[in-house]
Formats: sequence, structure tokens, C-alpha cells
Amino acid sequence: MMWLLVVLVAFIFQMVTILFLEFRDPTKAVAWMFIGIFIPFFGFVAYYFVAQEFKKRKHIRSRGSRLFQEIREHLWNEAAIVEKVEEMSNAEFLHEGRLFNLLSHLSENPITGCNHSGVLTDGKAVYQAMFEAMETAVDHIHVQFYIFRQDVIGTKFQNVLIRKARAGVKVRVVCDGVGSYRLKQPFLQRFKDAGVEFHFFLPPFIATLDRRVNYRNHRKIVIVDGKRGFVGGLNVGDDYLGLYPKVGHWRDTHLEIEGDAVYFLQNVFLNDWKLASGERIVEMSLFPAHECTGKEQIQILSSGPDQAWNAVQEMCFGAITVAKERIWITTPYFIPDSSIYEGLKTAAVSGVDVRIIIPYQSDSRLVHMASLSYVEELLIAGVRFFQYRKGFVHAKIMIVDQLLASVGTANMDMRSFFCNFELTAVLFEQEPIARLVHDFEEDLKVCSEMELDIFLRRSRLQKGEEIICRMLSPLL
Repeated sequence: MMWLLVVLVAFIFQMVTILFLEFRDPTKAVAWMFIGIFIPFFGFVAYYFVAQEFKKRKHIRSRGSRLFQEIREHLWNEAAIVEKVEEMSNAEFLHEGRLFNLLSHLSENPITGCNHSGVLTDGKAVYQAMFEAMETAVDHIHVQFYIFRQDVIGTKFQNVLIRKARAGVKVRVVCDGVGSYRLKQPFLQRFKDAGVEFHFFLPPFIATLDRRVNYRNHRKIVIVDGKRGFVGGLNVGDDYLGLYPKVGHWRDTHLEIEGDAVYFLQNVFLNDWKLASGERIVEMSLFPAHECTGKEQIQILSSGPDQAWNAVQEMCFGAITVAKERIWITTPYFIPDSSIYEGLKTAAVSGVDVRIIIPYQSDSRLVHMASLSYVEELLIAGVRFFQYRKGFVHAKIMIVDQLLASVGTANMDMRSFFCNFELTAVLFEQEPIARLVHDFEEDLKVCSEMELDIFLRRSRLQKGEEIICRMLSPLL
């Protein structure tokens, strides 16, 4: 009987440890306890290596925030910073002082006023624009992706970077260690031999030993000469061109930006470069003066363990709470935290037109079932869900009234909100918002709307699967 007592004490120790370490986030505590109950001991080992640790987060935050302070004065002198709500060109913001103050304090990256943006809605257009921009580089190219594949488009991307590096352009590349773990040594050696500086952001083995495997850098950034930048949903791979038969057509959205916002895109990259390589770069030449080619106001919001605020989640919540007419969202993964969930439900009950596009076919059944577990109550509240049928929708879009729209790397899920390093561009001008509205309406044409009465008739097996996935959803 002694062994039973030992097992019982060990089990109780696991549960108490999880409760003690995760008391700040009860939903995550419940998810890990659920795993611990059904996979005892092995679940606790997984928790030890995978779960976030508050001290680690605090350490990463302190390491990732110093670079900005050294170049802040320079950027504030060079960029057209919007410091008062009266300076917003979007008239709707004149009545949304609280939201403006929230956005102004969420991030070290302010709203800037001298920008021009272009919306790109498929892989072919995105890669073509990136290649054209990189071919013009004379000083530097900075590249960062979550996934970089060594397939046809990945090799073409590499060839451009190698050619520019051999021509004397400084090329720096960061890829996430988990997302790009399939990159082979010969592929990486080609970068090194050409003079391209390449670093993994937390390689899996090191991240596991250091208990930081849960920190994934999900950002996608390309910067050319500090004047042109790209941000959005696409990584580098043939699947993003719709060339994987299993997935088919790939629907995504990316932004090309010129202007002051690129300064702050650059700052995000340099912070990540410091975390990935250990090299601290403070070169004002990376933030060159530029002609003001547009008057768009744009804010670059970064969030993750290196930030004091969960800026993307706070932006989404703040915008949702002030919506009067519409909240339109496209997301491949819909696992909202309680505040976003209640905000959407309250908005719909209040008469706001809330529409959410999610995939019909997903690349993860576990995540798909977790997403569906949130649908029923929101359908009852009046939220309209549409399933994209043309292929796989991977765009991360939110449109609120005529007030703002966001395009970036963050999904509408808890991993993007609280774990990943993410990046979102917030747009305030009517022209890009109208373009995103048009794209959303075009996507609706190839969607099927989820009807409440039909959804309620799904099988008990599916409902049970949804419940289990819902329990695990804070970890997905």
C-alpha cells in the first residue's frame, strides 16, 4: 500500500504545483490539470518543459525592451507621431478619445502619420512585391518568418537574398526554431557561404532545455533599406501559393508599407535579432530619412513575452467594445479568451453586425474542434459565422465600423494573444479599410453560413470532442 500513498502524494503535488504557478490564469490551470489527470506524471513533465514560467517571461521582457530606448529620441525626431486624438485624420476617432489613449499607451510603437500602404491578398502578389522590393535594396534586407520552407518558393527567396548579399547588401534573416525546424544544414550553409547572417529564434532543443519552447516567434517581417516593409499572414512556402493538393487554394492577406511605420517595424526586427543572435545593433542608418509619399496613419503593434502589455489582445478588445455598426473578423483559428468572447457576444446582442469567417477545412482538427466549441452560444447571441469553402483561409483581419482595421500575424486565439511573439498593423484611413471590406465581401461569396438550427443537430460524438478540445483550448 505504500506505493499507492507515494503515487497519491506525487499526484497531489502535481496539482498543487500547477495551481500555485498558474493562479494568474485559471483557464490555463484547468487545462493543465485536465492533462495531468488523464496523463499523470507524463502530463506534468510536459508542463515543466512547455508551460510558460513567469520568471522566464519577465527575463525575456527585460532583455527585449532596451534597444528601443536608445533610438527612441531619433525616431521621435524623424517620424510624424500622432500624439493627440485631434490629430487623427479619421473623423470617427474624434469621439473615441478613450480608444485613442488606449492605443497610444499599449505599445512603444506610436501611431505614425506619413505612410502609404498596399493590401495584397494572395501569395503570388505578396512574393512578387517582396522580390521586386528586395531587388532594389542597396543597404540592407531584414527578413523574419515563422515558417521558411526549402521548397520551390523558399529556394527562390533564398537565391534573391544570396544574390543581394554577394552584391554587398547586408542581409539578416531570423526564423522561428519550431516553425522552421525542417530547414536542413546544406540549405543553411548556402546562406552562411554567401555572407547572409541567419539565426533561429529559440531552436527547439535549446528552447526545451531552457523551458521556453512555448515562446514561438510568429512574426512575418521583410524590410528593405529601412523604407519599405511587409507584414501579414504569409510565411515562405509553396503551400502559401496553393501548391499543396491537400490544402488547395490558400487565402491570405499581407500589407506593403512605406513611410514612418517602417521605422517601428524595423525596431521590432532589431529587438528580435538581439534575442535570437545576442547582437545588439544600434545604427541610425537603419532608420533613414524618406520622402513622405502618403498621409496614411498606421500603428505597428507588437505583442509577446518581450512586451509589458498584451497589445494585440487589448487593441482587439478595446475596438470591439466601442463598435457601433460592425465587427468583421477573418481568422484561421478562433479560440478567444473570455474578454473577447464576451465582447463579441455583447456587441451582437446590442445590434452590432458581427461576422466571423473561419475555415471549413482546417490544418488541425484539434484546433478546429476547439474553435467550433465557441460557436453555439455566439450564434444564439446573433454572431454570424461563415466557413470559407474555396480552400484554406489564413488571413488575420479585423474591421470595426469605419474606425479601424487590423492586418497582421495574430490569430483570434489565446496562443497569439498571450504566448506568441506577434505583430499587427492597425490602419485608420478609409481607403485601406474600404479595400479590406471589399475583400471580406468577396470572401463571403465563397463561404457557407453556419445556421444555428443545423449546428444544434451535430452528433453527440462531435459535441464531446468539442468539450475536450475546449478544455485544452488555452494551450492550443
